[in-house]
Amino acid sequence: MIQTIDLRGLQPTPAELLALVPRASTDVSVALEVAAELIDDVRARGEHALLDQAERLDRVRPESIRVPQSHIDEAVAGLDPDVHEAILETIRRVRLASAAQVPPAATTVLAPGAEIIQRWQPVGRVGLYVPGGKAVYPSSVVMNVVPAQTAGVRSIALASPPQAAFGGRVHPTILAVAGLLGITEVYGMGGAGAVGALAYGVAGIGLDPVQMVTGPGNVYVAAAKRLIRGQAGIDAEAGPTDILVIADAMADAALIAADLVSQAEHDELAATVLVTDDTALADAVEAELGRLAQTTTHSARVTAALSGPQSALVLVDDIEEAAAFSNAFGPEHLEIQTEDPEAVLELIENAGAIFLGPNSPVSLGDYSAGSNHVLPTGGQARFSAGLGASTFLRPQQVVRYSREALAEVHQNVLALSNAEALPAHGDAISARFL
Repeated sequence: MIQTIDLRGLQPTPAELLALVPRASTDVSVALEVAAELIDDVRARGEHALLDQAERLDRVRPESIRVPQSHIDEAVAGLDPDVHEAILETIRRVRLASAAQVPPAATTVLAPGAEIIQRWQPVGRVGLYVPGGKAVYPSSVVMNVVPAQTAGVRSIALASPPQAAFGGRVHPTILAVAGLLGITEVYGMGGAGAVGALAYGVAGIGLDPVQMVTGPGNVYVAAAKRLIRGQAGIDAEAGPTDILVIADAMADAALIAADLVSQAEHDELAATVLVTDDTALADAVEAELGRLAQTTTHSARVTAALSGPQSALVLVDDIEEAAAFSNAFGPEHLEIQTEDPEAVLELIENAGAIFLGPNSPVSLGDYSAGSNHVLPTGGQARFSAGLGASTFLRPQQVVRYSREALAEVHQNVLALSNAEALPAHGDAISARFL
């Protein structure tokens, strides 16, 4: 069912490791043309385009794109009590963890009267996308909204596809969570058109353009985010989820298999990877995967994910090589199930979120750990970070010099501006001392 990659006895270079990591055969560029057409349609026809796209792509035509407050209130009142309690606790935990991501302002005194003030300014308005395809994701509402609120974002618009099963309304659980978070600006729109609407605005429904669009979605959402970059900021081009587990002989094969399957049920293109120096463990995990794939609810989806080119059991000579492979893979989710997970952690450079030990499964992070589950996929953890309060903050340097402090560097500026053949730069300083 799942392929085995045997790297024992090899010493691949960093470039060779990058070529060896398993990846799904997805390419955002193939969706760019369709995404561009949908965005252009929204820019040209506004609400009418969004309604037509919902009818064609979501198989339902909503009464309106903007969700009435009464729908949000009804959803909050009808929320299952257990889900209500779980959401409130998740909000509390994510808010606490997000608060730690907001740096304090700092002032650096370079000389008497010469100061650089480092401040962190929140984006004024953001658009948060919550997908609604294979599953409903109320947890994504929390993961998008709470960091933005914690960062100090003043205006938040939330978009999620209308659901045929609910008469064209946004899924009631998503609406309920939005209501619990105090979000009143919600739109029933999905896919690339929704991303374009958030970025450029739709005057007919009172949707003002946002400065940043965040949240996961399918390949068309990812393509749309690439296309609107420049008009608005984005968090990342999210792709199919992935999990990589580093494990040794001390790990429990049943737990590893359960964790791999938990992510495989997201999508047929989900990547599930075990890297281990113990062949007996790999064999036991493979057997357990075969059993679970037959009995889990989304059996066909899980089997497709485990059988795909993006999933593998990787055999290495030692845990140091396992860490090197993981760093090349750049997992969205990394689990470390070894005898000394803290020691392995010291070897890790690239990962979206890291889960240490047998009692910290990835599914905990998907919901109630307090960490954020909007994370870089497809190896993007090698150069980018997951969603957090810092996503919505812009560092700004404020320069404050007295006349005396400016005089102290006057000649330095003159020397440098002349060296760069930009004498007017120096003249702007000299003008203050005429």
